[in-house]
Amino acid sequence: MGSEIGSSNPVVAAIVNGTAPRAAQVAASRGILPLAQGDLLEVLVHLAQGDDVELRENAKKSIGEQDAGALAETIRSTDVAVSILSYFASDAALPVGLHEAILTNARTPPDAISKFARTTQNGALLELISLNQQLLIQNPSVIEAIVSNPHRTADAERRVTEVRREFFEKERGAKQVADELRARGQEAAAEFIESSESNLSAEDARLLAQHIEVMDRETDDSWLGLEFIEEIYEEPDDQRKATVEKIIAELTNEEEEIPGERISMINRIMHMGVKDRVKLGMKGDREARNILIRDPNRLVSAAVVNNPRITEQEVELIAGMRAVSEDVLRLIAMNRHWARTYNIMHALAKNPRTPMANTMNILTRLQHRDLVSLTKNRNVPDAVRRQATRLIAMRAGKS
Repeated sequence: MGSEIGSSNPVVAAIVNGTAPRAAQVAASRGILPLAQGDLLEVLVHLAQGDDVELRENAKKSIGEQDAGALAETIRSTDVAVSILSYFASDAALPVGLHEAILTNARTPPDAISKFARTTQNGALLELISLNQQLLIQNPSVIEAIVSNPHRTADAERRVTEVRREFFEKERGAKQVADELRARGQEAAAEFIESSESNLSAEDARLLAQHIEVMDRETDDSWLGLEFIEEIYEEPDDQRKATVEKIIAELTNEEEEIPGERISMINRIMHMGVKDRVKLGMKGDREARNILIRDPNRLVSAAVVNNPRITEQEVELIAGMRAVSEDVLRLIAMNRHWARTYNIMHALAKNPRTPMANTMNILTRLQHRDLVSLTKNRNVPDAVRRQATRLIAMRAGKS
């Protein structure tokens, strides 16, 4: 019977491959061949699973006679043969301590752990397996084994269920939603959901899909210069919570009441990573833009003004916002298309957060009545009021 050999000892290889003399194989099966403990155990495990009746029965008896301490030391070793771990994982009569050693040994094959998790009657050992999140993520069969075992504990079930929901059901849910959207011709939404890096649940994916209107080919990310790279970081939960509260407070000041579904959407959006929020800013509809322009991350808010579907009316409102990033106001002021729209430029001039250099340039294009209004506006910087006064005097022909 062929098998993967863990030992580098040629005697072990000869016995496992069946090329050793019969006398050597018999001696090995009786545990009297002069081999290191790990090598001998590998040979015994191999013979105990073989087709030769004599060797198999001898080997099983020899395994049963192994010193418990020596067996435990071998199982806990970092270079123990994989075949040994697999063999003893299936031994229900093994002491709990040895099963713990097997389950926590990084060399134990996932298939062996999955089989153990499906058949063991020890709930505590199932809990031990459930603590290994990396194992569960890489081997979903282990999750199913624990869930199907009637001896599982509530904690073991909770842990594996959470992993399954977070790393598998969400992914499948978003993929299913993307397929549904594409079948209905909503290609832009399907693109966004498929490329999301935020592990969207099916519920979140369906909600966000209603607010995606721009295809990838319509967006232009050439504005994403090196100065924005530092903004691509994931905020801690407390910071995201504070951002949600900030956005809701701003919207509350503008509207009498915010519907519960809108608050729910804000929460869902802010639980996405920065990259996904940037994509949503560039691809989302007016509602998504109205939320994300208030994102304190300047990369996200800048993405909103680079959305190809944004209207001049929206830009005018943004130009007058006191809480918006100076970078956003600068982008608006430097945009050639929007520079030709008087109402947008006027809104920027009245906004005290507009960078001074941009404001001074805009003042030269304002009408007389608006310059006069600025001279009386205590919300703008003194320098802006003085410059407005000088421009009025110059136009009147005074020095």
